[in-house]
Amino acid sequence: MRAKLVAGNWKMHGSLAENEALLRTLDGACSTLGATAMAVCVPYPYLAQAQSVLEGSDIAWGAQNVSEHARGAYTGEVSAAMLKEFGCRYVIVGHSERRALYREDDAQVAAKFRAVKEAGLTPILCVGETLAQREAGQTNDVVSTQFQAVIGGQGREALDGAVLAYEPVWAIGTGRSATPSQAQEVHAWLRACAAACAGAEAASELRILYGGSVKAVNAAELFVQPDIDGGLIGGASLVAEEFLAICRAAGR
Repeated sequence: MRAKLVAGNWKMHGSLAENEALLRTLDGACSTLGATAMAVCVPYPYLAQAQSVLEGSDIAWGAQNVSEHARGAYTGEVSAAMLKEFGCRYVIVGHSERRALYREDDAQVAAKFRAVKEAGLTPILCVGETLAQREAGQTNDVVSTQFQAVIGGQGREALDGAVLAYEPVWAIGTGRSATPSQAQEVHAWLRACAAACAGAEAASELRILYGGSVKAVNAAELFVQPDIDGGLIGGASLVAEEFLAICRAAGR
């Protein structure tokens, strides 16, 4: 049985005071979540604060992006080794906002994925289709192409310790969410893609999260699906009680 994981993606939100209150509340309640794992992926400037507050707790922390380069003349970039020094466990790669706003292509996402793995951290690889692609019946082709660009040819080694997140672009920050059956269909397809690349055993162990306007009111019906192993949560992760309710839904 794959343990559920619920990871918060704060995006470009937060302040020292707000973060302190949020993290303290989450830490105080995490013991009530049972086997559900919780993580927060915070902006770079707040990694030290997350480390300070959460050190020794059951809550993991991570970053929202990483450079594909190990070091060098890359002004403004942050390497995986730097993230590791701040105690990060997780790093989000390939988020749709990075792909759309900063023109990250599949090759760059694959390079970032490798950099995270080589540093001994856990990548959360995001894949997902736009509304136009879904309406054109291209969902499976889009997500499998994004997946294959990173995993294809690497076999089981690439999947070991990795997390996959299906985030339909049309459901991120829009208030719309894929229905449980729509999400399950894509998750099952992605697990089949993983099996084709790395074998059935590796695919069965891979955690595949769902992200896209997940809230306390719809979390339980999403997380009960057989191939949905938790969530990558955006705006709702900034509200302690909402985020905790989502985490509790994963543990039912």
